[in-house]
Amino acid sequence: MFFIEERQMPKRVITTVRRLVTGNSAIKVLLAGFAIGIVGMSLFGTSMIYTGTEQFCANNCHEMANNNTREYRDTIHDKNRTGVRATCADCHVPHAPVPLYIAKMGALNDLWSHHVTHSVDTPEKFDAQRPMMATRVWTYMKGNDSRECRYCHDETKMDPEKQSEMAKARHIKAKKEHMTCIDCHYGIAHKVPEGPGPQELEVDKAFISRSSIF
Repeated sequence: MFFIEERQMPKRVITTVRRLVTGNSAIKVLLAGFAIGIVGMSLFGTSMIYTGTEQFCANNCHEMANNNTREYRDTIHDKNRTGVRATCADCHVPHAPVPLYIAKMGALNDLWSHHVTHSVDTPEKFDAQRPMMATRVWTYMKGNDSRECRYCHDETKMDPEKQSEMAKARHIKAKKEHMTCIDCHYGIAHKVPEGPGPQELEVDKAFISRSSIF
């Protein structure tokens, strides 16, 4: 009996839908769907914006507030002579739509770590995981040619005359050797863990041209 009812269920659903989309009910269904769509898109957009704010990223969980946020305070990206700041999202969240959505889905791993594994919920645990986390970020940034860095630092707009002789020489050398920003500019806002740095990491250079378009 249950099997027969289960087979008839799709027919009942189709019949119900047909009844709703015909006659006077069609307009009501259309308006209801339109309203639900607007609310859903509004909630989605709001969540994308809010979860990319400094307040959310830096202070919403004790893992960040007690570790990375403290390290970031008073660094050149937080406090400088011009007052132009780079917050968590500027460096760690893509600005283009597709990579942004992928990164947000990847952030589910942080929820798992926070609520289930508790793998970085103390400074001691955080420091133990620091080499792995840093390597993961460095590899990601080398793979996309330091895309998030370049969102603010436009190489074509740099004025070499305002750079030191050492900076000019190193930028020329980096260009010749196909290096990327993170190869040299790391540890600016966070402690550098022991072990190999970005220059020692092997990343498929062929990936750079593909990932940079997003």
